[in-house]
Amino acid sequence: MPVAAADQALYAVVTAPAPATVTEVIETMQQIDACMANDDGLKWFNLLYLTVTRQVDLQPADSWKDPAWLLDLDVVFAGLYLRALAAFLNGDPGVASSWSALFEARYRAGVDRIQFALAGMNAHINHDLALALLAADAQMGVVPDLASPQHVDYQAVNLLLESLMPSTLQMLAADTLGVLAEDTGKVGRLLAFWDICRARDLAWDFAGNLRGLSGAVRQAALDAQDQVTGVLGRAILSIP
Repeated sequence: MPVAAADQALYAVVTAPAPATVTEVIETMQQIDACMANDDGLKWFNLLYLTVTRQVDLQPADSWKDPAWLLDLDVVFAGLYLRALAAFLNGDPGVASSWSALFEARYRAGVDRIQFALAGMNAHINHDLALALLAADAQMGVVPDLASPQHVDYQAVNLLLESLMPSTLQMLAADTLGVLAEDTGKVGRLLAFWDICRARDLAWDFAGNLRGLSGAVRQAALDAQDQVTGVLGRAILSIP
């Protein structure tokens, strides 16, 4: 299926050579943001992702136990988002239900920006993060446990995200980009419904479970996770 004319510039960004550093990830997400109008729900997930990635990148390298692993994880993780978006724009029927929940609702009326943002986080964390963890572990030659430097860094990112999410979502809900402000009371309701740290903890556990699976059993686990994540994403987008 040909890429829609309105998405040609966006498609060119997400099909360019994959970012190899966090700086390049940030630059790519800035380019994505520039391609999208304010009525595109994907803009708000991308902006949330860009905001938290910048904040993680701003932390001093010596604040991490294994900065090389964490930076590799960030790059691999972002690449999964870019590939999912490229596949959707190209009409690939194999796009995960997790991501389709957001992509298919990009221009749906009556959905708040913060709902789009969290629906994207839901897809990216619940569907992609376990796969990114396994890929980063393999590239760095580690199998982290709960006492490992990698898990310490992972939990430190959780704490950072937990502190950032309420203010960042309220920024999206406010009139910061010249768009009519939304009811920021929904921020609390959505954060009560979907907890980013809980989702990240489950992704770590899911990666550990996947590490011991192969073949059809592994694919069945991935398919089941995708279906549940897709249902959750659609629920987030439907909250009044």
